Amino acid sequence: MSTLPPGGSVCLVCNGPGELSTWVRPLAEALHEAMPLRPRAEQASLALDLVLVPCPNATGREHHVASDMGLFRRVTPARVFWRLLCRPGRWGPWPRHGVVVFLGGDQFWTVLLSARLGYRHLTYAEWIARWPRWNDRIAAMSSQAQQRLPPRWRNRCTVVGDLMADLPASARRSQPLPEGEWVALLPGSKRAKLRVGVPFLMETADRLAARRPGCRFLLPLAPTVAVEDLLEQAGPSNPIARAYGTGPLQPDGAMPWCLLLRTAAGTTVHVIRSHPAHASLSQCALALTTVGANTAELGALGVPMLVLVPTQHLEVMQAWDGWLGLIARLPLLRRLLGVALTAWRMRHRGLLAWPNISAGRMVVPERVGAITPEQIAAEADDWLSAPARLQGMRDDLRSLRGQPGAVAALRQMVLELLPPAAAGP
Repeated sequence: MSTLPPGGSVCLVCNGPGELSTWVRPLAEALHEAMPLRPRAEQASLALDLVLVPCPNATGREHHVASDMGLFRRVTPARVFWRLLCRPGRWGPWPRHGVVVFLGGDQFWTVLLSARLGYRHLTYAEWIARWPRWNDRIAAMSSQAQQRLPPRWRNRCTVVGDLMADLPASARRSQPLPEGEWVALLPGSKRAKLRVGVPFLMETADRLAARRPGCRFLLPLAPTVAVEDLLEQAGPSNPIARAYGTGPLQPDGAMPWCLLLRTAAGTTVHVIRSHPAHASLSQCALALTTVGANTAELGALGVPMLVLVPTQHLEVMQAWDGWLGLIARLPLLRRLLGVALTAWRMRHRGLLAWPNISAGRMVVPERVGAITPEQIAAEADDWLSAPARLQGMRDDLRSLRGQPGAVAALRQMVLELLPPAAAGP
């Protein structure tokens, strides 16, 4: 390998837990494999950094999760982003040369950051690149995203594919689950979703277990969620839990690969704390999930799903994007405006699950409204009793996934933007 320059940084930019696990981690691992980078290579001249940017849907724990990955020399929390722009030196030295890579959030933040640091700028555009004039390169998920660019900027764009297509499908063979019919429960990662999702899905599990005694339940924790959060949201401190019949969750021991929780009705839920849980999720026959990045993960893994949005608790479902979502969180307006905003979004919602958005049609069922655990348990039972239908959904999801290789292609674009000596021979 050729001599490295005096110093440099590859700075990844992200906003939330879904992007951290599905976009940031795979690219960071690939970059470490391609060349020596701090912190894994202590003597390397190049460093891998992460900057988290403001996002109304973030949990506030993202910087802890990212730090625990052991992939980054420095993780800058979202709460100091504006101070970072004003005085970058307060958060340590920044080398003269570097690349800023957008991997989630508002694309304008990376425009500002790359300009402030004097670094080159690469955007991964899932649907559209909003600031092509200030992008040195654009990595598009699809040709449709490329065609949305004004013609004068298309020569900066390369179609790399869907980063989610590189999720480890082979992990199923290396980490098999115990025998049984497994159903995944994904209540979300944000507090507003957990308040509804945990009690709703626990009662659904109870009712599905009564219909199918051999059914087993898997709950992979999002990286920003702790077991204590599940216990809290299923307990008396969550007023919404009183509307459901599951009762408090109780710890019920552990297995080498999971913790066990038990509902008041006696249903066992296997909780996986290690992340990502792709190996286990890929073996589930069906998933019951909220909306969000988890629907993209499930789709990439080819796991059939029912996407659930119970609207009978609108006053706590304020996890929306943009300035209206911020207003809905103001103390004096939270309840009134939050209810009005969410009700409006539900009426004008379009498609919610990422596989459906990607396909432009209903690939996986979306159940939105005053749905009940009994209704969802009955529908899940119908799907599980029809293996051919499940396989059809699985095949549709795999057809949307695309070919693997997007992570390697994006890594190559990062290397091309580095000074020649930094990218190796």
